[in-house]
Amino acid sequence: MVALTLVLIAAFSGAALAADDSPSFMDRVRGLFGQSKSEPVVDATPYAVTIEVVDAGRSLRGTIKGASGLQNLRRSPPSGSAGLLRRARSDFDLLTAALYSQGYYAGQIAITVAGVPVESDGALAAIETARKAGPVPVTVTVNPGPIFTFGTVRLLDADKEKPIADVPTLRELGIIPGRTAQSTAILAAESRITNFYRDRGYAFAKIVDKDVVADHARRIVDVDFYVATGRPATFGAVAVTGTDRLKKSFVEDRVRIIPGEMFSQKRLADTRRSLLKYDAISGVRIVEGDKADAQGRVPIDIEVTERKPRYVGFGAKYSTSDGSSINAYWGHRNLFGGAETLRLDGQVSWYGQVPDSVPDASPFGYKFAATFTKPGIITTADDLAAEAAVLREVTDAYVREAVTVNASIKRTISDQLSVSAGIDLETSSVQDSYGTNDYNIAGVPLSVTYDNTDNLLDPSRGIRATATVEPFAYLGNAGAGPAMVKGQIAAYHALDEDKRYILAGRIAAGSIFGTELFDVPPQRRFYVGGGGTLRGFDYQSQSPHNERGDIIGGLSYVAASAEARIKVTDTIGIVPFVDVGAASAGSSPDFNDLGVGVGLGLRYYTGVGPVRLDVAVPVANEGDDQAGYGVYLSLGQAF
Repeated sequence: MVALTLVLIAAFSGAALAADDSPSFMDRVRGLFGQSKSEPVVDATPYAVTIEVVDAGRSLRGTIKGASGLQNLRRSPPSGSAGLLRRARSDFDLLTAALYSQGYYAGQIAITVAGVPVESDGALAAIETARKAGPVPVTVTVNPGPIFTFGTVRLLDADKEKPIADVPTLRELGIIPGRTAQSTAILAAESRITNFYRDRGYAFAKIVDKDVVADHARRIVDVDFYVATGRPATFGAVAVTGTDRLKKSFVEDRVRIIPGEMFSQKRLADTRRSLLKYDAISGVRIVEGDKADAQGRVPIDIEVTERKPRYVGFGAKYSTSDGSSINAYWGHRNLFGGAETLRLDGQVSWYGQVPDSVPDASPFGYKFAATFTKPGIITTADDLAAEAAVLREVTDAYVREAVTVNASIKRTISDQLSVSAGIDLETSSVQDSYGTNDYNIAGVPLSVTYDNTDNLLDPSRGIRATATVEPFAYLGNAGAGPAMVKGQIAAYHALDEDKRYILAGRIAAGSIFGTELFDVPPQRRFYVGGGGTLRGFDYQSQSPHNERGDIIGGLSYVAASAEARIKVTDTIGIVPFVDVGAASAGSSPDFNDLGVGVGLGLRYYTGVGPVRLDVAVPVANEGDDQAGYGVYLSLGQAF
């Protein structure tokens, strides 16, 4: 049996596109693969291009070909012989810029059409003659020459043309003498220079000019930046525009710009980030005044773009091991004008097989839930989230029918750190291999979350960690007193500046203490196995079993994963990985019976996030009843 999981999700915003403006289905498919409809070219001149880069490695050859307009547009013939000649001549600038970007400042470029140099007077006539016989042959020859390195780098006052005293270090600028003199590093340094001074209150700092001099004898590049810092400025009045359904006061309360305070780019970035985290807001544009007033204050305009308030959607999931489901939902992003959200979900599921522990149970399940959030319930840093649900859950270990209510208040301490406290209520009837029991549960979950990663779906650096402690006022047969603790930490590290090689690791663990295993309701025990914890293993399979072989869960668990995320191209990547983990009957994890799964993943990188396809097999402690391998497909990385 193959453990295969497929997920399909779609959502629709409140207002549909007008019929005349809507792209066709095929247009969208073409757009997905970089194709688009275009009108036929009048008097098209097809050509065949050959690019040769002399004595160059694979990386430089790829850069040259990627920069060439002749190469990139070869499937779109230009109009007429003159059109081809213009395209060929324009490649000189494109290829020169590509060479500079890699530190080659003495390169030589030769381009011929039908055997004639494009800069010669006879090039147009040669194209006219050659096109009658078929595609016009075009040859591009690039001799990169030697690599140049950085020499002297100076920051000069634009008015006095003398060195500035307070300057960023060359390491901060990314320009270090002796390193390859990539033109991209020079361009990046310009923004770093202006950011350096703007962070210190110079709101109108700018690069007025720069001198880039390549010394061919010494093969070095000297760079002078002419900087105009202007005078330090403070923040002036802040105006908010663009609000419609959203209360203007909601935005104003979350602006982190303080009039009279020294100008700071960090304040601008913090304001944008603090507003964009709300679903009701799709865009934030911060416009600085073009000059300071007589008191040195810079006015700030904040333009907000709101999302459509209502949306509907549906989703589907298919799995031969974890169960299948379809669901539909309706949501509102701004219920009362304060970015309050309400979402109603309805889901029906089919487990796909009769649970081993409950052979007479129906494999069908359901869940109907309502989720409400209220930003700023106490202060602007405190958000309320509440969910009420009626459900029937079917797994290999148990079948549960329940009513649940969860509510919490999260306090945002910083952009990276938040804490929350809440209530966890449940009344349920649970059937497992020992019969049917009714349970009432009341807990107080306390959580802390830290996240300084750079991307939600595809992080390349940083740490993501969460820890939860939940003491129970009532926990089924255990009564009052038990507590649950669990936590997870994941770390990400890119090995190169282009983030093509990323190491990622995760470890998670949990424990319930203060009670015995069978006093804890089955749905509150820990289970390991499946796509979320241990790839390659059947769902919940790496968990304690009873003497009859039925899964019963445990009081503790540990799981860990390691991945090497390697981009082969800009859109395709491979991910070798290993997962380790198991649940244990006692309150402390037993490290002697850990399951180990290894696999290889494929990633397709989109603008939304990577599409993940993982194939894994168990290699240690797999037992006799495993499917043999698992296949997992979803949006986003595994962790």
